[in-house]
Amino acid sequence: MTRPHALLRVGVTYEKTLGMRRLTNTPIDLAIGKDGDLHILSRSDELTFIRRLSFEDDDLGAVNLVGGGGQVGGTSKTDGHFVWPAALLMDGDENLWLSDEGTCQISNITVEGKVICQWGDQGSDDGQMNRPSGIAFDSNGDIFVADTLNHRIQKFKTDGTFLMNFGSYGSEKGEFDMPWGIAIDELDDIYVADWRNDRVQKFSADGEFLFQIGTSGCEDGEFNRPAGIEIDKDGDIYVADWANHRIQLFGPDGHFVEKFIGDATLSRQAKNYMESNVMALRMREMTSIELQKRLRWPVSVRTDMDGRIYMADYGSMRIQVYQKEAYPLGPDEIADPPRSNSLFTQF
Repeated sequence: MTRPHALLRVGVTYEKTLGMRRLTNTPIDLAIGKDGDLHILSRSDELTFIRRLSFEDDDLGAVNLVGGGGQVGGTSKTDGHFVWPAALLMDGDENLWLSDEGTCQISNITVEGKVICQWGDQGSDDGQMNRPSGIAFDSNGDIFVADTLNHRIQKFKTDGTFLMNFGSYGSEKGEFDMPWGIAIDELDDIYVADWRNDRVQKFSADGEFLFQIGTSGCEDGEFNRPAGIEIDKDGDIYVADWANHRIQLFGPDGHFVEKFIGDATLSRQAKNYMESNVMALRMREMTSIELQKRLRWPVSVRTDMDGRIYMADYGSMRIQVYQKEAYPLGPDEIADPPRSNSLFTQF
């Protein structure tokens, strides 16, 4: 896949909402299968599970990782040991990978919950982890882990063999203060959401610092505890700006493009529930829905090859889906950048 020279950005539009309370409680991450189904990691104090939803919002079941029983969660339980799962990936074989802050392990399970492998030890030596969070694959299939409380990024083979790490505690270039989200683009460059430094840092495949985005604040391009991060097929950078309750979009060079604060409607599942509950119908009819549309504490953002953007709306217990429309431009189809950015034309 070749990254475009530039884009004609038509816009990003809200498409739909998936999930609801009881189905997708406090979602913190998601993975998208080849069939378009969503595998949603929902985590809370007493129950953590992976819910599978179709793109039409059909409930395809759930597997409990921690806890279980009652009206929330799944009907089956994994045979692995989990405490506080933090991130979710799907590999080419459509098996799932999870990091776990509580066990300091990386796990590989089938979509039915059968454990393939679990590895990792708590500590600060090479290959040991302390509250690992974000995970990402490179083009070789090796796995990178945001080793959050060791303030570094580590690289492993999928069998747990340690390969390398980079980073240390601090706020200078190439240093981290609780790195959380991590993403890797088609060039194997690495992007890290540096949680307590309120920035995103970009590195080469061997850990060389390239550039950074952001500082603390709530203005465009600023962050308040950035969490999940994603790179789409065009090289655009999406950041879950957790405590600012929004997703921010940046171009491949790090310039701010736009932000998303949420525009949700009821999901199909939520609509069906409302129609069967007369009191819920009355309360919604009496209440302003303006704030109900908005993102609350979004933790993760994912994209697919069709240009869709999936936002894990943690506080509202749902997934908001958006559609990006943009067209690639070659170098002969767009002017060279101007020497001054002061001119602005509105179309």
